[in-house]
Amino acid sequence: MDEVQYPIWKIEEIRNQIEVVNGKQAPDILITNATYLHSHLKKWMNGNIWIVKDRIVYTGSEMPLVSANTEVYDATGQKIVPGYIEPHVHPFQLYNPHTFADYAAQLGTTTFIADNLVMFLMLENKKAFSIMDELSKLPFSFYWWARFDSQTELENEEELFTSRTIGEWIARPDVIMGGELTGWPRLLSGDDQMLYWMQQAKTNGMKIEGHFPGASERTLARMRLLGADGDHEAMTIEEVERRILHGYAVTLRHSSIRPDLPILLKGILEKDLQIFDHLMMTTDGATPSFHLDGVMDKCIQVALDAGVKPIDAYLMASFNVAKYYNLSNLHGVIASGRFATLNFLEDELNPVPTTVLSKGVWLKRDDERVHSLAATDWSDIPDLDLAFDLSDDDFQFSMPFGIEMVNDVITKPYSVSIDTTDNELSTDHDESFLLLVDRNGKWKVSTLIKGFATTLKGFASSYSSTGDIILIGKNKKSMLQAFNEMKKMNGGIVIIENEEVVCTLKLPIGGILSDKPMEVLIEEELNLKRELAARGFKHGDAIYTLLFLQATHLPYVRVTQRGIFEVMKKQVLFPAVMR
Repeated sequence: MDEVQYPIWKIEEIRNQIEVVNGKQAPDILITNATYLHSHLKKWMNGNIWIVKDRIVYTGSEMPLVSANTEVYDATGQKIVPGYIEPHVHPFQLYNPHTFADYAAQLGTTTFIADNLVMFLMLENKKAFSIMDELSKLPFSFYWWARFDSQTELENEEELFTSRTIGEWIARPDVIMGGELTGWPRLLSGDDQMLYWMQQAKTNGMKIEGHFPGASERTLARMRLLGADGDHEAMTIEEVERRILHGYAVTLRHSSIRPDLPILLKGILEKDLQIFDHLMMTTDGATPSFHLDGVMDKCIQVALDAGVKPIDAYLMASFNVAKYYNLSNLHGVIASGRFATLNFLEDELNPVPTTVLSKGVWLKRDDERVHSLAATDWSDIPDLDLAFDLSDDDFQFSMPFGIEMVNDVITKPYSVSIDTTDNELSTDHDESFLLLVDRNGKWKVSTLIKGFATTLKGFASSYSSTGDIILIGKNKKSMLQAFNEMKKMNGGIVIIENEEVVCTLKLPIGGILSDKPMEVLIEEELNLKRELAARGFKHGDAIYTLLFLQATHLPYVRVTQRGIFEVMKKQVLFPAVMR
């Protein structure tokens, strides 16, 4: 498949668009004196842009019929580039797809290719698709992934990930990517079920995205044979080259835990690698405060600062993505037939647009927001209803080893030598109690965590990769109080100290997502990080720590629904205990 094969415009609409080109009818918007980036020619063009509703119908030197209803926008002195595309979005990092899109669009990022995992795990397909259909009506472009694994150890993974449920996602025309393949070792071990889903996705014209940190040449070759098309896990210039050599599309990452983009671009330029046509960029699900200074505009600015030619920098965040995902008939090109999604810049060295047009709707004019995306109904996601209480019996910790944080997301086992029978641990060390509790109250996993904090008394979070409850702290009573406060909030994150609530971050959508605008959420997250840092959290991103405590695609030991899990040997070391 060379292009997305489903009709966007009805026959009547197309006939009307042609009448405008024929000079029989007037366009809705006429942009005059436009200097715009032509993605195919890779040069700046001068001319006029005619728009009917959400579609560009003509670009060039000619003028259309102009009526009293035609809005004429004079773009003299500006540079116009295609709307930016985020090709690898995890739109559930405290924010939700709607609030993140509404924020990103003001900065010129008007298309998401987004992870479906949270909706897949929390909703029946029919309800998930209903939300996606609602989002598709906005003047913003949403495309989606189809995950083939949960990236953790679930009690019921085989019931969730079936050929029927996965097949229904693959069948949707707005689902254009399979993966990312966090469970790729299963493929190498002979998992034909996953391989079947990948082949089904390929039949539907989808790309398959890998997740191959540190992969050897042989692993990259094997995964390419199995069907992987791209990867975003290169952390060094050598890893970029290795992926290019094996024919991968490479997405360079600039996220809150892996801000690799400046280093990778420096290496590409120093080696004079002529590969910019094969590169994309992503913020890879960065947490809210990372986006204080942008989304894809931030990546473009990093590229410009590194010395990348402006045209290459803009195409990496627009046309390259559209071309790779077979969307260039709709996105990434300012030419006839595409969506009228344009960013107006003061100059090519500043990627933050002063004016944003998305699908023919002005979202921003002269640095002022003029349109917000209509609210999305999240009521189909079940509320976090913790219909159980914790007791002193739940706070028994007798594990011979605990989990030690190597960095934000890597954890290894360590031998526990302290007395865990007391109600409170000393603040002379960085070991804390850790409890993972089933959101339905059926089971628990108790251990210790080293390296999270030194003086944190009580901490509770319903934000996790599975929606189960994480409790951490030095004081068992404070941990219980934090749990009870979180329960009252119907989900969120709570810090307790000396029986006082120090910090809260409410997550009313299923206990894992905020409903606040990004600007508000960013301040709440910054406050949470300040309070954790004041209590000894020394790593970069606590939100990712919470998310990845259960993530079995990372080494070396994880706390999961099945118990404490050793990743490399793929075995449960200590099973979850029924309550």
